[in-house]
Amino acid sequence: MAKYSMVIDVKACVSCKACMAACSTENQTPFWDDKFRTHVEDKTEGKYPDVNRVFLPRLCMHCENAPCEAACPTGATYITQDGIVKVNYDRCIGCFACVIACPYDARYAYESEDIEKNETLHPDKNYHNVPHVDKCTYCDHRLKEGLEPACVETCPTGARIFGDLENKESEVYKKVASEKAKSLRPELGTHVRTFYINTK
Repeated sequence: MAKYSMVIDVKACVSCKACMAACSTENQTPFWDDKFRTHVEDKTEGKYPDVNRVFLPRLCMHCENAPCEAACPTGATYITQDGIVKVNYDRCIGCFACVIACPYDARYAYESEDIEKNETLHPDKNYHNVPHVDKCTYCDHRLKEGLEPACVETCPTGARIFGDLENKESEVYKKVASEKAKSLRPELGTHVRTFYINTK
C-alpha cells in the first residue's frame, strides 16, 4: 500500500500561485471568498540590511497522528490506508473542532452560500452539496487515475514533488531519507506527510 507524501522546495517557489488556481479548478474551492486548500504565504525574514523574502506554500500536512481526526466527534475526519486525511462531508456537522485542533490552519468552512455559488459555476458536476469543513486531499481522485495532484502537475518550477514514501526509488523518499526535507513544525510531533526543503 502506498503512503503518499509531498515535498516542497521553498527556494524553488516563485509565488506564481498556479498551484492555487489549479487546486481551485480541480476541487471547486470557494476562491470567491478567499478560501483555498493550498495557498502561498509571502514572508519577510531578517533585519535590514540582511533581509530575505520567502514564499511558503501551505496545505494540509496529512499528519499520521492527526489532531483533527482525534478532535472530530462524529468520525467525519478519517485517515485512509494510504495516509491521506479526508473528510466525509455527510458526517461533518460543522462544529469546527477539527479547525481548532489543526496546528497548520489547513481547514476552512464550505458554507451554504459557497454551495449556492458553486452550483452556478458547476451546474453539471458540483462536488460540494452539503455544508462541511473542507481541506486538501492530495487530489486523491486524481491519484486513483495515476495522476499527480493538480498543484504538483501545474507547478512551473517543480517546487512541489509528490510520490510514495514507502517506495525507496521515489524522489520524495530520497529527499526525506536524506533529511533534506523536514517537517515545517517538528516540535509538534505530528509525524507529517508534507515536508519542506530550505525553510531557513
